[in-house]
Amino acid sequence: MFHSRSRLTTGTVLALTAALSLSACGGSKAGDEGASSTSCVDSSGDTIKLGFLNSTSGAMAISEQTVRDSLSLAAEQINASGGILGKKIEPVVEDGASDPAVFAEKIEKLLTGDCVAAVFGGWTSASRKAMLPVVEADHGLLFYPVQYEGLEASKNIYYTGATTNQQIIPAMDFLKSKGVKTLFLAGSDYVFPRTANKIIKQYAAELGIKIVGEEYVPLDDDDWTTQVAKIVAAKPDFVFNTINGSSNVGFIKAYYEQGLTAKTTPIISVSIAEEEAPAMGKDVTGQYAAWNYFESVESPTNDAFIKAFQDKYGKDRPTSDPMEAAYTSLYLYKNLVEKADSFDVDKINAAADGVSFDAPEGTVTIDGENHHIAKTALIGQINADNQFDVVWSSEKPIEPDPFLKGYAWWDPSAK
Repeated sequence: MFHSRSRLTTGTVLALTAALSLSACGGSKAGDEGASSTSCVDSSGDTIKLGFLNSTSGAMAISEQTVRDSLSLAAEQINASGGILGKKIEPVVEDGASDPAVFAEKIEKLLTGDCVAAVFGGWTSASRKAMLPVVEADHGLLFYPVQYEGLEASKNIYYTGATTNQQIIPAMDFLKSKGVKTLFLAGSDYVFPRTANKIIKQYAAELGIKIVGEEYVPLDDDDWTTQVAKIVAAKPDFVFNTINGSSNVGFIKAYYEQGLTAKTTPIISVSIAEEEAPAMGKDVTGQYAAWNYFESVESPTNDAFIKAFQDKYGKDRPTSDPMEAAYTSLYLYKNLVEKADSFDVDKINAAADGVSFDAPEGTVTIDGENHHIAKTALIGQINADNQFDVVWSSEKPIEPDPFLKGYAWWDPSAK
């Protein structure tokens, strides 16, 4: 069963209204579960169009450019091995400009103007929430590669990043194992951090961890001076960081300038990876992050992935979780289409359950009921080379539970 929730700004809603009023190619509307869509996707030739929609400008470019690069690598590899059902991928690229309204407009263009068979991209939950009603109305497919707050499942979206029980909850289990008693929450002011922290607060109460502060700054704001002063005053055992994009630079700057360190007040982050760590402007050695992939994962598949990426983009380019999840998403799409023997959305969805890929992070498998994938949770500690030493692992893939049905402490109606 699929459920979705949207929490959008007035500006985004107006943009979506405008986008949805455009001439479409005949997709079924959201809720028309049995409707057969008349797609404008042309799969009759030697190529198939796929949309790559990532922010290559604005506050999120620091993170999303590497996702674009990994998608391009996967497309080249797939084309070199014969394509998808014998058809070469023809990428159609767009810049989401770090703006949810732009993501909504661009995915409409890609699906109904460029007639792509699927779209790969988005980072922030605000961008995904903006795209969701568009991709559902046009009965297209979106592959979303980033960890997020859960509480969502759409028949038109495949979620290849972690949901809450594969990242946030394991991170809290790790903190409990370290004897953490007090925790401060710092996040960007939009849907992912707000919802993630709602979950964190409820699980913290279950674990006996006291929340001693909760502060937010707008996604495009880099000034964390006032909020970090409150962290200093609260003296928490740990800071749980749900900040996204370049705002992390301002947070880390204020953190160190006000005398905090990894030894006195360590941070666990869910949006700082190998790509972001060296861009923080400070030595972040000793800080922690919760992901499902690190470049340091030891396996022949990961070694081959790192070599291919660095051969293409340079030996100084690290690999990271979101770009690995994006790379994986394109291969999962290939496997979905080939299992369905079709580019048709309904046929792909019917074939989805159990489709897997031997990814750099390990074997991942699609849950056909909620379109998420089973993933192993990892906690890494940043070393002097801005790489992550794995200090905790779930040891095996965690089945996705986006609505936290398996957690008795979770109350979605609580404030």
